Amino acid sequence: MERHNRTVIAEFIFLRFTSQQQLQVVLFILFLTIYLSSLMGNVLIVVIVLVDSRLQTPMYFFICNLSVVEIWYTTVTVPKMLASFLVEKSMISVSSCIVQYYFFFALAAIELFLLTVMAYDRYLAICNPLRYSTIMSPRTCQNLAVVCWLMGFTCPTFPSIMLAKLSFCTPNRINHFFCDADQLFRLSCSETYAIQGVGYAVSTVVIMSAVLFTMTSYVQIIVTILRMSSAAARQKTFSTCAAHLSVVSIYFGTLIFMYVRPAVKYESNANVVVSVFYSVLTPLLNPIIYTLRNKDVKEALKKTFLRGKE
Repeated sequence: MERHNRTVIAEFIFLRFTSQQQLQVVLFILFLTIYLSSLMGNVLIVVIVLVDSRLQTPMYFFICNLSVVEIWYTTVTVPKMLASFLVEKSMISVSSCIVQYYFFFALAAIELFLLTVMAYDRYLAICNPLRYSTIMSPRTCQNLAVVCWLMGFTCPTFPSIMLAKLSFCTPNRINHFFCDADQLFRLSCSETYAIQGVGYAVSTVVIMSAVLFTMTSYVQIIVTILRMSSAAARQKTFSTCAAHLSVVSIYFGTLIFMYVRPAVKYESNANVVVSVFYSVLTPLLNPIIYTLRNKDVKEALKKTFLRGKE
């Protein structure tokens, strides 16, 4: 049933982070620097994994996939956010907003699945090392990556179709820097109970399944590490999965805070801050945490740069 006395609209306006012009400029420079650094870091990871034969391992194969996801993940939202700092009114059509919604959540789901597969990879490497190379063959890794991408693009398809059938009314202002689900629900002048239920169910099942699978993998890893007699061996083994565990904790934690809950009841600027963390900062942290502090990657970088100078 349509809600009365509201004008149906065809575009949305993103509200600014702040009304102070000088602060807008500072935020533009800050987020532009983060965005470009994230792009360069992730592109660099992809290049060195592809060109250096020593990094042709399952772990780096999945990290390469993760970097590709991060490049597109930030590009879906950040350029539009940067534009909002430079114009009086940052506008987006309803159709473009739904497209942004679809790709943002598809890429978020792909990253979630890749991180889960990477936890399984670490479990096999630590708990079943004798069969690791047999189980995680190149063909198996490719199949797992394809499944992650296909499942990621499938998850938000039905909610996006349902969203496209809604009508949206004034006020057409989005208190966010991208087309997040709860913001669109508030602006709809159609009933949203069905799509809220579907969206909540999909996000909860996807996120919590990934969390439980990852936790199960790490419980097995911790048990195996504690059984090791040497403290040096325990430390060395744990260091191989510490980077993944730190990224998983940050990414999963913010996603649970944002999406494993009813959407419309929570209206808070804290949502924007948390969204910046998992959609802008995490893609920058991933290259640093995963690889740029890694000895193998540092050697691969030196080798690549020396080859370029020859």
